[in-house]
Amino acid sequence: MVQKPKTQAERTASTRKRLLDATIACLNEHGYAATSTPLIARRAGVSRGAQLHHFPTKAELVVSAIEHLFERHLHEFREAIQQVAAHEDRIAAAIDLLWAAMSEEQTRHTWIELVVGTRNEPVLRDKVQEVARRLAQAMLETFMQDVVQGPALPEVAVLITTALMDGLLLQRLAGLDDERAAQVIEAYKAVARLATVALQMGQIQPSPKDAP
Repeated sequence: MVQKPKTQAERTASTRKRLLDATIACLNEHGYAATSTPLIARRAGVSRGAQLHHFPTKAELVVSAIEHLFERHLHEFREAIQQVAAHEDRIAAAIDLLWAAMSEEQTRHTWIELVVGTRNEPVLRDKVQEVARRLAQAMLETFMQDVVQGPALPEVAVLITTALMDGLLLQRLAGLDDERAAQVIEAYKAVARLATVALQMGQIQPSPKDAP
């Protein structure tokens, strides 16, 4: 069967995806400082002109790449959590799935490189922080729709979860082994179970921002 030629929109989407995937790979392998747009273009197999057409600056390319990476994980998270049986501990399952996504090697290295590597670049740092806020909001909405069954989950609960995992990622760079990290996650799941019960009993109230 003769394949239909790709449309312009399909070619554009394919080129952008190659550039974004190449950016993530370069950040993972070379670090933020050593990652350049010519290096990314070569890795993606596209011309410099094509790279500049889609992403004129390194900042735009890097921020788009991290958003691309986390949106992919968010999509995978949503699909996985929907497979959890109704009688299972959905909060614990969600914590496991989120940690698996964040601690995946490529994600871990890319995120840490961006957080640490852009600390002296205010404009790029602000862009990364804005992406992080949008992704945190998307994660909260996912928890509300697909995980929590009962009273509304306070926004701070998701922030605590991601802050804990960010800290564990940095601890792993400092030598924390996988076993100890797993122990921390298990302890946190126990705390989350207690907090969920307290929320259901009305002992924890959503903040005014979270209240309906």
